[in-house]
Formats: sequence, structure tokens, C-alpha cells
Amino acid sequence: MSTSMTKHLGAAAAAMAVAMFAFGAQAQEAKTAPKAKVAACNSLKEQTGCETRTDCSWVNESKDAKTGKVKKKAYCRAKPAPKKKG
Repeated sequence: MSTSMTKHLGAAAAAMAVAMFAFGAQAQEAKTAPKAKVAACNSLKEQTGCETRTDCSWVNESKDAKTGKVKKKAYCRAKPAPKKKG
């Protein structure tokens, strides 16, 4: 009985080894290149780059009227998503 158990155990081990190699080979296959993501609006630092996109809007810097110092720098932000009618 121990020889039949050894045979079954050996067959199971061989099946596991084949399955592991098959899984490893599948993981090594060339994957399709992911699509390049478009930069987020808040990462854009130039007005021209921001205004060329339809999903972004440029916010001008705000200055103090008395001192002339910049209170808030200009930046690019995403336009709000249109509301769905429903």
C-alpha cells in the first residue's frame, strides 16, 4: 500500500511542478503596454498647456491691491464634470 501512496504522491508533486512552471511562463509573457495616462490638470504649470485642454481651466494669480504682492499663484484646475440629467 505504501508504494501506491508513493506513486500518487509523486504524481501529485509532478502535477504541481508542471502547474507552477505553466503559471510562471504565463507571467513572463509580454504584456500589452499600458496606455499613457494624460497628466492631471493640477500638475500643469503653464497657462498655454492648460488652456489647450478642454477638461482644464486656468486660474490667474491674485495680488494684494495695496502691496502688489502675490497672494495666490496662478494654477490649472479641472473643470467640473457636467451634471447628468435623470
